Parts: sequence; structure tokens; C-alpha cells
Amino acid sequence: MRVRLDLLLDCPPDAAWEAVHSPAVFRAVSGPFTKAESLEPGGFPERWADTEHRVRLRLLGLLPMGTQLIQLRDEVRSDGTRIVHDEGGPLGGAMSVVTSWHHRMATSPDPSAPDARTRFRDALDVGAGVLTPLAWLGFWVFWQLRAQKLRRLAPGWAAQFGSRSARGGAA
Repeated sequence: MRVRLDLLLDCPPDAAWEAVHSPAVFRAVSGPFTKAESLEPGGFPERWADTEHRVRLRLLGLLPMGTQLIQLRDEVRSDGTRIVHDEGGPLGGAMSVVTSWHHRMATSPDPSAPDARTRFRDALDVGAGVLTPLAWLGFWVFWQLRAQKLRRLAPGWAAQFGSRSARGGAA
């Protein structure tokens, strides 16, 4: 089943692209309901790349949810849409009821304000056998909370990621 967001964010597309590559943004839009702890030596990198990263997730920072693999791959389409694919997924704990996982975050300029706003599409295809409807409902609620945080944080991304987005944009 698919959980989907389609948002207009008040930030330039390059800043949104950098934000979806930021472990700090990942943690900010996941909290406070979900807390992520890096399981890799050295902790979280400054920027996600086409790499794998294991994290431990806790509900409200207290209840163990399990471990998850973040496995990113970037795609740039001919129309300029940039997509981050997370093809990792749950590894253990309660999250392991999820048996299929594909998370995509796409950024593209908003045609009405191409240098100032971003069309952001966020989709998660998730399967958990007979528990899929229940898993879908949990992720749907989480995605709605995530949307609120994305909208709130996006206006600050131009200043936060401006120098990085100017270096290369489509990583």
C-alpha cells in the first residue's frame, strides 16, 4: 500500500534537495514521536550519499521499534525532477513486520515560483502481509505529522543549505 504526500514547500528546489540528504532533517521530521540513533561507527554523516546507514528507532525516545537500514540512491529525470529512493527498510524488532519498503522523495521547482518554492512529493510503498492495512495506517498518521514539520522547517532551508546547494544541487 502507498502513503503519499504532495506539498508545496517555501524554499528553493536546491535547498529542498539538500534537506532530503540531511540526517539532521531526517531526525527533525521524525521527532519527537520517533527518535533515530545511528548504529554506524562515527554516527550520522553530515550528508546522506548513495550509501547504507543503519539506525535504531524508538517511539517517543523510549519504546524500542527496531532497526532500519537507510539505503539511498539518487535519480535525476530529464524534466529536472530529482528523486531520492530509500530502498532499505526494517531489519529487526517490531518494525520487521514490514516485509517490503520503497520510500521516494521527489523535488522539482514550483512552476509559479521556480526559484522560491518546491513541489515535494513523498511516497512510501509498504507491505506487511496481513498486517499491511495496520502498518499503512500507522505510516499514514506519521506522514501527516511529517508533512507539518516539513512545511514548518522548509523556509529555513535556503539559509541552512545555501552553500551546499550552490555547489552541486543534483547529487
